[in-house]
Amino acid sequence: MTELLAPAGNMEALIAAVSNGCDAIYLGMQKFGARAYSCNFDIDTLEEAVQYAHLRDVKIYVTMNTIVFEDELDEMKAQLDALNSIGVDGVIVQDLAVFDYIVNNFTDMEAHCSTQMGIDDLEGTLLFKELGAKRVVLAREVPIEKVKEIRRIAKVPIEIFVHGALCVSYSGNCLMSGLIGYRSGNRGRCVGSCRKEYELIDTATGTSYGKSYILSTKDLNTIDHIDDLRGIDSLKIEGRMKEPAYVANVVAKYRAALDGKITEEDKENLNKTFNRTFTKGYLFGEDKKDITNIQRPNNFGFEIGRITGMYKGMYEISLSRTLYQNDIIRISHGSEDVNLSVVKLYDREGNLINRADRSCYIRIKEKLTKGDTVYKTKDYNYYKELDNCLEKEFRRFNLNLRVYAYPGSKLIVDAEGLGFNYLYESEDVLGEAINNPTTADQVIRQFSRLNDTVFTLNHVEFEECNAFIPAKLMNAARREIVSQLYALKLNSRKNRTKLPQPKEPIGFDLKEPYLTASVTTQEQYDACVSCGIDEIYFKNIVRRNQIEYTPREGELLIGGYGGIYRYRETNPFVTDYSLNVVNSMACHELHRLGAKRITLSYELNRKQIEELVDNYYEENRSYPSLEMIVYGRAPLLFTKYCPLKKMNLCGVCRTGRFRLKDEYGTFPILTNDDCTTVILNGKILNLLDEMNSVKGVEAFRLNFTVESAEEVKQVIKTAQKKLKGSMSHSAFNQSTDTRGHFNKEIL
Repeated sequence: MTELLAPAGNMEALIAAVSNGCDAIYLGMQKFGARAYSCNFDIDTLEEAVQYAHLRDVKIYVTMNTIVFEDELDEMKAQLDALNSIGVDGVIVQDLAVFDYIVNNFTDMEAHCSTQMGIDDLEGTLLFKELGAKRVVLAREVPIEKVKEIRRIAKVPIEIFVHGALCVSYSGNCLMSGLIGYRSGNRGRCVGSCRKEYELIDTATGTSYGKSYILSTKDLNTIDHIDDLRGIDSLKIEGRMKEPAYVANVVAKYRAALDGKITEEDKENLNKTFNRTFTKGYLFGEDKKDITNIQRPNNFGFEIGRITGMYKGMYEISLSRTLYQNDIIRISHGSEDVNLSVVKLYDREGNLINRADRSCYIRIKEKLTKGDTVYKTKDYNYYKELDNCLEKEFRRFNLNLRVYAYPGSKLIVDAEGLGFNYLYESEDVLGEAINNPTTADQVIRQFSRLNDTVFTLNHVEFEECNAFIPAKLMNAARREIVSQLYALKLNSRKNRTKLPQPKEPIGFDLKEPYLTASVTTQEQYDACVSCGIDEIYFKNIVRRNQIEYTPREGELLIGGYGGIYRYRETNPFVTDYSLNVVNSMACHELHRLGAKRITLSYELNRKQIEELVDNYYEENRSYPSLEMIVYGRAPLLFTKYCPLKKMNLCGVCRTGRFRLKDEYGTFPILTNDDCTTVILNGKILNLLDEMNSVKGVEAFRLNFTVESAEEVKQVIKTAQKKLKGSMSHSAFNQSTDTRGHFNKEIL
């Protein structure tokens, strides 16, 4: 059966999701979840949530899908231990350290690979199936045909997003918020830098293509494709930051669709809660230029009419849909919007009305123009309907009773519900009825008072034997039966831990540090060769989210898990920054998978690198083999979307160069042969002066992107001079400064 998976940022949203028919909930804790600004749950409220959900046969998955720094590993393990003890069904993870701890320590709490891992191919799915994943959440960029192929061949449960907000970047491969907003998306603190307004500029000519929300994606909506989605193991609705009414609305509509009961009105009603307009997404072949809405980055609403004139100091609105008093509307006036709550609504004669179907009149102080479009952003009456759906029992469970009541004996009720049995026995014996013995109808009526429970009375066996059963006794029996069946359901889980197996130590001797380089052009490559760089990443790069894998020769730089699976038996390889490695446990796992060297995340500082190296040495009695990027324009985001195509400039990337600009700086655009796009940081990361103070790093990489050959040579010569002129670089270098970040660029 296909699972409908709903978001919950708080207990109210969780109840709304369960009340409207979800099969599972995903939610976050105060730490390690990718929505740090949601209300989230603590251990006490999570335990309440688990009990509420499990009584209704709804599963709970906890998101621990951020990267985890070295000094947080013990806290991460303690949190996982607590989640396991209260019966969480699964944990959604990005970091290999979290993944590794789950699969090696717990029997029933599943490890699910988050979309932040960037798995979009069969190879990556097979790798994590091998490592112990019980579910893989595929990247949002995977088309439905490939989703089904991966599921069919890999034979591992697959989860996909079907509704809600989209990241313009491949998830987990965006550094934009962290590097220009100083709040990392990989730490759950994304500030939505892609939702800002940017200007597209031709670098060569200076031509501007105007300001717009060129990176702001529409919201995903696949309700029209529900039949194609059947058979996928889990359909996921995005929205842990959304209000309970939104959760109730979307869950109810997808529940109706999966049950074959969806109507066109239901589909239209998805517009009545938050949306940025809708796209069917890459999942169903949306053209990449149509994946964004460059007009506005927030709630769009739905069109209901237009301004058609003025009358007696009021604006006239010709309506295509009904407008009610207390609705909230948005009037699009040129590049600006007018937002207002419709407190007073008039007819042509100036009479107050509470609804209008064809035309109406409003008084506002802002200046509008004939033809301005009117959108409804909040439907007051529809929200009142949703309020009635926020807390109810969507599905109830049968309660079957055998009631034994004989004069001179105790009342005995053999109850069955939720898959368990409980035998109730009263303390006092029953008396014989003098005039009115208790009837079967009275027993059924008394035991059917179950509205505040998850039960509905299904079958009652009762033989009338001239006994009198006080109503008070039957009420007490009913309450005890419900309570005990609840307890049996919630306490039914067996021991959920296992004895972890010791890990084989893996380590390397420290080498004298050296330079490597990554390049994007042949001219840059030749410049690196001429300067004596031995290890150059150019045509040997296997990018994260690679479209296909072809046979390669020699050493590779691999940026994704699918590449590791494909080449680990045939090629020596180095892992790239895009695997987001920030702790010693992840280093050990990648070395175990065959990595000869591991490139650290941009998001580490010197102190954190030293902690990683020290802890790795303590565990393995030798060192990890590490690489660190110390120069270049950092890739802010990697995306399947093309901002040039959006502006009808498809193909010009082959001859020209473009950049995005905001009020703080500019961001060069790089395009790949497969028409994927990289947005670069306009500011150059330069840590060349820091190379000799970083403890335990073997290779320092120079990352060349838009530099000329002469600029490449100049940077290399500077780096060689700084590295060569240093003191001896080793793990025992006492001159290392551990007081803080190198530079805000890598916060």
